[in-house]
Amino acid sequence: MWETARDRLRSRLADGLAQSGLTLPWWVPMGTTAFTVIGLVVAVGQRIGPALPVAIAGFLLVTASTLLWVCTGRLAPSWVKALGMLAGIGLLLTYPVVPDFAPMPLIVLAGELGSIASARVAFAATGGAIAVLGAAALTVGLVGFPVYMLAVVVGMAAGFMLRWYVRALDAERGKQAAVREQAMLGERQRIAREVHDVVAHSLSITLLHVTGARHGLRTDRDIDEAVAALTEAERIGRAAMADIRRTVGLLAQESAGTRPLPGAGDIADLVAETCAAGLVADWELEGDVSAVDSTVGLGLYRIVQESLANVVKHAPGEKALVRLEIDAADARLTVRNGHSGAARNEGGSGLAGMTARADQLGARLTAGPEGGEWVVDVTVPLAREAAS
Repeated sequence: MWETARDRLRSRLADGLAQSGLTLPWWVPMGTTAFTVIGLVVAVGQRIGPALPVAIAGFLLVTASTLLWVCTGRLAPSWVKALGMLAGIGLLLTYPVVPDFAPMPLIVLAGELGSIASARVAFAATGGAIAVLGAAALTVGLVGFPVYMLAVVVGMAAGFMLRWYVRALDAERGKQAAVREQAMLGERQRIAREVHDVVAHSLSITLLHVTGARHGLRTDRDIDEAVAALTEAERIGRAAMADIRRTVGLLAQESAGTRPLPGAGDIADLVAETCAAGLVADWELEGDVSAVDSTVGLGLYRIVQESLANVVKHAPGEKALVRLEIDAADARLTVRNGHSGAARNEGGSGLAGMTARADQLGARLTAGPEGGEWVVDVTVPLAREAAS
């Protein structure tokens, strides 16, 4: 309950500051109000007796702006608050005591106006505070006028220092935001150039091969030449797809920090992490995982990730097996669990996502029930990727 009330108060103060066009943190008006009220309560307590009605009237005048905020949620203009406080403190000082806490709100007022109001209002309010203190010293014998006057001046100077600090902080934040925006724009332009170069080059070469195949079929019906040209066009297209994936993957890697994207070597850790979460799964590896490049490794990793997520969702009590076989030509990934999965794709997009990723890699993927189990089987031709 306390945290809820604190958050509500903070939000209301922030809204009031925003409506008044002030950039101060919410705790600044909270702190100044607290110091003002403490000083006033002590000052009124010092005047219990015949002076109490005048002290209460002074208290109400000083706190009028705070009461306005409590009732309406709006902060009073600085000059209105200054007039109310000067009048209220003037009433309190008609009955001075030793030591007197009544001037304390004037010190807070000078600091607050120095930080949020215009220089003209701040100097006028400080001069008014000194005038009220001087009048009390001359007429009713306020003790300690030089000390109070110095404190008010120091409060105003502290307010101006806070104003400078807030402005410098805002300027620094704006500069950092501009630098971040410029860096993001530069990165987008770099990625756009990379993708443009890859796409433009690959499409040009691919179109040349397609044109050659069409010409060979039209002129001399040379099927072998057409097949060779189309095969080369396919290879170049896959190479372009791989380059684009690497470029976009580099952007994602940089935005996430220094941590590299996962690959085939991280599948074992993925299985172990899933087992740690409660799933029973075995991991089998046959072959050299270093033969799988980063693009294929990332695709296989994501397929295992989605497959294990489906096992956890649809068959949490069943045992899973993840097996990766790597040879010179292909990498074959198999994920199976002991549940036939009669309805695996009800409104989900996991299987479609795996299929799309396999198509990007030029892989062959099958997923479905097999011998009482649900099996995801994907085979990626490493030789084709290596050639690209």
